[in-house]
Amino acid sequence: MAAAFTGRPTAAQSSYRLYFLGGQSNMDGYGQISDLPEDLRSPQSGVMIFRGSPAPDGVAVDGRGIWSPLRPGHGAGFSSNGTSNTYSERFGVELTFAQRLQELSPVTKIAIIKYSRGGTSIDTAAAGRFGSWDPDYGGATSVTQYDHFLATISNALTEPDIDGDGQPDRLIPAGIVWMQGESDAAYTAEIASRYRYNLERLIDLLRAAFRTDDLPVVVGRISDSDRTRTERCGTTEISCVRCRLTSWSGTAQLPSSRRPTTTTIQTRGTTTARDTSTWAGAWLSLWFDSPPAVCSPDRTQCVITH
Repeated sequence: MAAAFTGRPTAAQSSYRLYFLGGQSNMDGYGQISDLPEDLRSPQSGVMIFRGSPAPDGVAVDGRGIWSPLRPGHGAGFSSNGTSNTYSERFGVELTFAQRLQELSPVTKIAIIKYSRGGTSIDTAAAGRFGSWDPDYGGATSVTQYDHFLATISNALTEPDIDGDGQPDRLIPAGIVWMQGESDAAYTAEIASRYRYNLERLIDLLRAAFRTDDLPVVVGRISDSDRTRTERCGTTEISCVRCRLTSWSGTAQLPSSRRPTTTTIQTRGTTTARDTSTWAGAWLSLWFDSPPAVCSPDRTQCVITH
């Protein structure tokens, strides 16, 4: 029996809002746990996470992990053998993303599935030695980052009781958070110019895996580490990818949908404990026209209704 995606919960079931966090190194997370404030150093009550162990292309499909309460250590260097986790000394956006959502809706339980691998691209021409998220890369029998993503989702949903309370849980797909694009911007302008198309296709595939065609998506715009350059669309590969993201944000929606289902946020060059709460605010902004929540007038407190 697996965790349920749909249907009304039984009296014994707990409902969790389910989010997928994916991408490359900046989604892995390189923030040092030693820099975290005290309120983020302990496990977060009411938040469960399943992180699939990162693996390269061309190896056996992996995606091993376990459900556990959210705590620091799911950043770069994390691994799992499917029985226990090996935590790193780093953290990613998951900590303050979940914390901010809980601040806005304290009664809502949160489940996070995370799979990311540093250096990976979407475009196959930029895969290098790190790998590609294109499911067709290398032919029908090859293994790509997309395959590891699917295995992570499958492994996570195989467990019916994610919080270990002895009762099956209901997972409600609520959003995708994507931070990636640096590798697609590291080669040629031609590769960078294809980023919008590649990202749109991949997002459609990610949504399909969660069986939700209009699942909200928040995408971080990559930053140029060379602060001396003046950015204009197309003048550098980095700016080309950033502009593709800007043109896509807010316009990527289903034809039958009245509200955008994607948005982008500006990111800084490094992960800090407090900056990452912006991801939660961006996700909520997608729902303001037709929110699944009842919010106070200033939207500082919300209760998710469905």
